[in-house]
Amino acid sequence: MRLGLLKLGEETEDAPDLTAARHAIDMLGMLSEKTRGNLSIEEQRLIENSLTELRFRFVQVSDSAPKPAAGDTPQA
Repeated sequence: MRLGLLKLGEETEDAPDLTAARHAIDMLGMLSEKTRGNLSIEEQRLIENSLTELRFRFVQVSDSAPKPAAGDTPQA
């Protein structure tokens, strides 16, 4: 949802929140590392496949997102 690929509710065109998306992907990656060896094969594959897909989509969205102008500073 943070990548702007999944729409729920109103049909508004929200810009992707790449910072929040990166945070969510990193959290899933951390969970994958912390649970390694304690999951079934199916559970481990689900997490790994999800991470691979999310990382791929993140790169796609970040490449297509409008870049700030040279003099602009990003807002925190």
